[in-house]
Amino acid sequence: MSTQRESTKVRLIKAALDLFAQKGVTETTTKAVAERAQVNEVTLFRHFGNKHGLILAVMEDAAVFAQLGKTWIEQVESKDNVAEALHEYARDSLQALEQVPELVRSVVGEAGQYPYENRLALGQGLTQANKYLAQHLARTIEDKGYSIHFSPNKLASLLNGLLLGYFIIKSTSEGDTLWEGQEDFLESVLKLFLQGAISSPRELSIEKNTVDSDIAHNTKIKDLPANLVRSLFRRAKKLGKQEYALVYVLFGAGLSVDEIIKLQRSHSVSESQNHILQINHGAVRQVPLNHWIMGFRYGTALNNPLTAWLKSRKDEEPAIFINQEKQPISPEELGNIWISVTNDLLTPQGEFPIIEQAKYTWCVEMLMKGIDLENLSILSGISIENLQPFISITRNKTAIEQAHNLDQKPDS
Repeated sequence: MSTQRESTKVRLIKAALDLFAQKGVTETTTKAVAERAQVNEVTLFRHFGNKHGLILAVMEDAAVFAQLGKTWIEQVESKDNVAEALHEYARDSLQALEQVPELVRSVVGEAGQYPYENRLALGQGLTQANKYLAQHLARTIEDKGYSIHFSPNKLASLLNGLLLGYFIIKSTSEGDTLWEGQEDFLESVLKLFLQGAISSPRELSIEKNTVDSDIAHNTKIKDLPANLVRSLFRRAKKLGKQEYALVYVLFGAGLSVDEIIKLQRSHSVSESQNHILQINHGAVRQVPLNHWIMGFRYGTALNNPLTAWLKSRKDEEPAIFINQEKQPISPEELGNIWISVTNDLLTPQGEFPIIEQAKYTWCVEMLMKGIDLENLSILSGISIENLQPFISITRNKTAIEQAHNLDQKPDS
């Protein structure tokens, strides 16, 4: 008996969903739904009470709405990081909505004609779709070492509201240029959450940890391997011209965060053979920008990621790196860019790359290329004494390189 009742309820919900999509919510009668489900109207009223209850049941039980919460749990349990889970959840949710575009258009187009009880049902349905996600969102995010800046309900509402709003725009209009496509929209949502609503477990306390003081306190120096650096450059290039320029300056000149945020356009001097950065903060000096970084060439003195970024600028702000308000970038904002570039990537030690490692990597590479300690001290602003840890790293890399060369197949 229980199985029969459940089967009847499912048939009624499916019939209502089909008719809502075909005729609209307002024009669909309970009698028509009952006929489509091959039951009498009394049976419909026994299950749902009235049309209000039927609409609410459709919103709560139809697969498209139930999917909104359950998809998050599936994704977060199968992914190693929150960013990937968010991306897949958003994509799957849009795909679920795409299964019933007619219903969405009907709900939006007729909402103004609904009586109060129908609008109430829609509101309750959306709340129910949001409830399951909110129950698990905060716990699963925090389990992975993140923290959130909103209540779970508000965070879930924000995410689902953005997804539903995007789908409504795409389902009811043509020719908009708000986003280049769905992936562009999803990347924007991801960036918004990772840089605004959620704090990464590796949130950077940049102002407290300068490179020189870390070395002076015997912090173990760990440079980054060439393949990881190459991945960072590829990621940065996809994110945008400023991100690409920032990574280029980090690995091409070995500057600290404090030095980068103080850079002005006038500090970048690009000539036919040399591209020089004038550092006026901290250790005052000039530093050449390398074109060859970890085996790859990134342009020339006159045409490289930094010059391309500066040429693309239409504003008058003198700072080289700026935020969305066209103001000089802050250490926290620069840290957020680093997080977005390094997201999901790990060092050989299984750790998240930290921004200071760009300078460590630059120092090691300069030593590998043959620069002496005195000249490296001048260019880096690090004392010769504090450069000593880089010598052992360079020797180890040189030994590995020599061993690799010896292991090559001999000529026959």
